[in-house]
Amino acid sequence: MNERRIDQIRAVYYQQFGGEPASFAVAPGRINLIGEHTDYSEGFVLPVAIDRDVMILFSPRPDDRVLIYSIDFDDRYQTQLTKLERQDHTWAKYVQGVAWALSENGYPLKGWQGVISGNIPIGAGLSSSAALQIAIGKTFCLASNVSIDPTTLALIAQKAEIAWVGVNVGIMDQLISAAGKADCAVLLDCKTLDYEYIPIPEAASFVVLDTLTRRELTNSEYNTRHEEIQKVTAILGLHSLREASASHLARCQERISTKLMKRAKHVINENNRVIQFVDAMHSKDLILMGSLINESHASLRDDYEVSSDALNLIVDLANNQPGCFGARMMGAGFGGCALALLGKSEEADFIHAVSVAYREEMGVEPNAFIVKSAHGARAQTL
Repeated sequence: MNERRIDQIRAVYYQQFGGEPASFAVAPGRINLIGEHTDYSEGFVLPVAIDRDVMILFSPRPDDRVLIYSIDFDDRYQTQLTKLERQDHTWAKYVQGVAWALSENGYPLKGWQGVISGNIPIGAGLSSSAALQIAIGKTFCLASNVSIDPTTLALIAQKAEIAWVGVNVGIMDQLISAAGKADCAVLLDCKTLDYEYIPIPEAASFVVLDTLTRRELTNSEYNTRHEEIQKVTAILGLHSLREASASHLARCQERISTKLMKRAKHVINENNRVIQFVDAMHSKDLILMGSLINESHASLRDDYEVSSDALNLIVDLANNQPGCFGARMMGAGFGGCALALLGKSEEADFIHAVSVAYREEMGVEPNAFIVKSAHGARAQTL
């Protein structure tokens, strides 16, 4: 636990509310090693909870009011749990959505007041919104004396983002934030929601390369991709693309447009890559892991068409550096971050070289940093 950061948030809490906060909640962001745009097709994903998170210091209230100050947005929000209304209020809509979803699921909620602070780059593909939702959920649980298991909490947060915020997300981001484990990736079956902890090879290191380009999910083609997958799944007569194979797709190709064929091809092949990647992790084969990461990027770029010029550039620059086993865009796409797999001790030279080269091409230096694995969400008294 970062005591210095807690002290900084505690000081802001005193300024905003007076007195001392009673408790804290924290939920991590994530990287996804492989398995991109497969979760809403009930496929396989392989995320890792990281040491970037959203933290809330709070105290329960005796009424049904929720009062929150966001350090990151320098913004204050308040509502009554009995009078929740949709508002176009960037970060607060996630608070509203989680409160609504918890209530819809029958959990009795009590009010609280708190200060929120995050150190996850926003809109970069590291799941800052899911971390916020899970942190809010853990806060409500502790303030309301409610116990919810990680999978149920993830489903509630997913419901909030789909039904309240309006983004047709899968379950991966919420579940890894709720259930992550240090030194492990999580092999998640998005059909059954069963998951398994996969040890990360000790020799592996992961670097996030933030292009500093951004996308807004609700205004991007993310929902369009979701709709395209639904269309091709219906043509195939399946419940989800998880049930499809390459041969199944080939048999039906005359009834599927070129564009939809490419979308389905990515999902089917990406699911297979996840399973191969897990085997490579077990055998500590960083070369094979890197090759699969590169294949994933090519598929996201060419078949799913969710990459961007900036992402393609930084991936190419990364792969040109010695010590890099592979790199790919990460997250919803259209901007944000790439992920590079390196060997330990190669990180400093790699980050410097990629940063210089990217700055020469784009005129801006990327935000490049090493990420370490972390545990999932928790809440407790201070």
